[in-house]
Amino acid sequence: MAVGVLALQGDFREHAAVLHQLGAAPVEVRLPRQLAGVSHLIIPGGESTTIGRLLDRYGMLEPIRARAGRDLAIWGTCAGAILLARQVLDVKKGGQPTLAVMDITVRRNAYGSQLDSFETLLPIPLLGEPPLRGVFIRAPQIETVGKGVEVLARLEEGAIVAARQGRLLVTTFHPELAADDRVHRYFLEL
Repeated sequence: MAVGVLALQGDFREHAAVLHQLGAAPVEVRLPRQLAGVSHLIIPGGESTTIGRLLDRYGMLEPIRARAGRDLAIWGTCAGAILLARQVLDVKKGGQPTLAVMDITVRRNAYGSQLDSFETLLPIPLLGEPPLRGVFIRAPQIETVGKGVEVLARLEEGAIVAARQGRLLVTTFHPELAADDRVHRYFLEL
């Protein structure tokens, strides 16, 4: 199984490091031909507008959409969650390209600016104990989920921060920064 990490912008190196620790050989994906050989793709955190525009510029939107959730499991972290969402709230004028393949609505920068970034312990029942350290950096929030979407984790006040729809997974936080590989292992099993 080849695992791709979208390497256009953002924290793709951190995801690749976790995958190496798990014994996987990650493939840095920048062009459609590099996508062809992967069964799993991680879309990392970063700046969602920039990543979306680069996906468009390099002709990656349609090849990813065509395989999303079928023969390609996809996990979007933070900005990646925004890119997978069918609807994105608080988009600046001019918008941003998205993949729009997962039946969720996401609010960009839901907790405020970079200064409002935070960490918290997240109980994620399917991962067992202990709670995962959730690292939220200018994080989005999942506002609504469609019928086929399973909520995997919430903040204490109820905000949705992780969800799954078939072979599509999103986390609005950064598991790759938490020194805990359980979400990566879970994704590799999709």
